Amino acid sequence: MPKFPECWESCGSCRTEEVYVQSVLIRAGEDIGFDETAIVLETGKVALDIPSLYAGQVVEVHVDEGDLIDEGQLIATIDAG
Repeated sequence: MPKFPECWESCGSCRTEEVYVQSVLIRAGEDIGFDETAIVLETGKVALDIPSLYAGQVVEVHVDEGDLIDEGQLIATIDAG
């Protein structure tokens, strides 16, 4: 999970509650491209697309829809080889 947007520290108005996984768009065995959306987060007021930082094959997905998520948490294992 990448760092939360900087605006959450200064304003935080779009993050009113806990952040959870709204949608998981990847599955083990599928290919994913760099910057392709892997999951969508719900912050209480906005949905936030989280892109993959790597291109490759998804080995394992570590989050499910409805899970609470925090900065730095592992979303998926990707074989970029």
